[in-house]
Amino acid sequence: MAAASPLPPAAGAPPGGAAGRAAAAAPGGARAEGAEGLFVVLGAGLAAASHPLLYVKLLVQVGHEPLPPTVGRNVLGRKVLYLPGFFTYARHIVEVDGKRGLFRGLTPRLISSTLSTITRGSVKKAFPLEDMEHVSNKDDVKTSLRKVVKETSHEMMMQCVSRVVSHPLHVISMRCMVQFVGREVKYSGVFSAIGRIFKEEGILGFFVGLVPHILGDVIFLWCCNLLAHFINTYAVDDNFSQASVIRSYTKFVMGIAVSMLTYPFLLVGDLMAVNNCGLRAGLPPYAPVFTSWIHCWRYLSAQGQLFRGSSLLFRRAPAACFPID
Repeated sequence: MAAASPLPPAAGAPPGGAAGRAAAAAPGGARAEGAEGLFVVLGAGLAAASHPLLYVKLLVQVGHEPLPPTVGRNVLGRKVLYLPGFFTYARHIVEVDGKRGLFRGLTPRLISSTLSTITRGSVKKAFPLEDMEHVSNKDDVKTSLRKVVKETSHEMMMQCVSRVVSHPLHVISMRCMVQFVGREVKYSGVFSAIGRIFKEEGILGFFVGLVPHILGDVIFLWCCNLLAHFINTYAVDDNFSQASVIRSYTKFVMGIAVSMLTYPFLLVGDLMAVNNCGLRAGLPPYAPVFTSWIHCWRYLSAQGQLFRGSSLLFRRAPAACFPID
């Protein structure tokens, strides 16, 4: 929520003593609560709309390829074998589980999304953005860099706290989804899943895969913000008529580029969340039992699979795509 315009002490003081102050504060508080509620609803809606894509991506990440490759042509016009993309894979899930099957694991994911949004809002209230100094075109290089570092540190703190709070539900959601591979029903509900994980793995079972996720978040934030800052400072000329427009999109473009570089952290974190949990997707032949996320990273790197599942919308070329003519 935007900060209120500064007022002189006389104008800013509400009338009527304590009662007046409470009345004056009520609308602002209501607006804050309304904005937070709106963010929760929007976040939940986005999570629900994107869930089928995340579901298919996870099945590809664990190495489940139930459909045969199809013949296509590469950029050179040669016939090669392609793995099916999202739409073909999603149709297969519908054929097996029906349309509702595309939303397996959605409930814990919605709870995770809600917890993340509420946590970020709580951290914002504890460390208000009004206390932060925002970058201005009038700042010199050293001052603007200092402000970017401060803002990024604030974003990093919010992201790390929200990730820790929401990760247990993320783990449950991942495990609910990969049950498609072995047709298991081990994780059938949020509360039963919480009890099962606590009984079998203890508290640490709720945080498997957390470290690579946090590392990916931190690297993404710093790379994205610093690259956008340096491009806006040194590459965009102030004399250019569209300089302000370009600067407004720089961070968005950098986010897309950096997200590809940090994708392996997301992949490793998701694989660790389901590894050796008693489900077929977390055991050989899909993957060995990993002793740590570093072991998982090294295994994927040796297999040339650190970006497995990063491209899904259309046909996917296998890791080794050999010509067939």
